[in-house]
Amino acid sequence: MAGSWNLVVALALVTLGVEIECSTEVMKTITSGFMKALEECRHEQNFSDHVIRDLYFYWKEDYTLLNRETGCAIVCMSHKLNLLDTSGKLHHGKTKEFAMSHGAADDTAAKLVTSLHECENNNAEVEDTCMKALEVAKCFRTAIDQLNWTPKMDIIITEVLTDI
Repeated sequence: MAGSWNLVVALALVTLGVEIECSTEVMKTITSGFMKALEECRHEQNFSDHVIRDLYFYWKEDYTLLNRETGCAIVCMSHKLNLLDTSGKLHHGKTKEFAMSHGAADDTAAKLVTSLHECENNNAEVEDTCMKALEVAKCFRTAIDQLNWTPKMDIIITEVLTDI
C-alpha cells in the first residue's frame, strides 16, 4: 500500500463540508462517500472493529490513534476516493477537485491540501505506509483543530445513520 496519509485527505474533506462551508448537505455528501469507501475497504481487507472506533473518534483531539490497521484503512479509503497519484502520494489536484466537488470554496480546498502536504512532509521519514498514514492523519487532525474547522460528531453520525 502506498500514500499513507490518504484517510487524512478524506477526513479533511469531511471537515471542509461541516464547519467551513456550514452546509449539512455538503457534509452529508462527503460523509456518505467516505463511509462507502470505508465499507468497501472493510469488506476487502477485513478490518477489525477498533478501526471503526478509531475513525468514529478521529476528530476528538484527546483520542489517541495508535492502531497501524487504522492507517491501512486510511490508505485504502484514499485509493477508493482516487486521491493518490501513481506513486501513492497525495495528488494535490485531485484532492482539491474532490473537496470542491463536495462544496468547498477554492481557498478552503487549497488550505486543506496545503495542510495535508505539510503533514506528509513532516512525516516523510516514516517508511511503513500504514504508520505514515496514521501519523499524517494525527497531524492533520491537529491542524484542522487549530483552524477551528473540526466537525461536530453528532452531525456526522446523524447523517451517516440517515444514509444507512
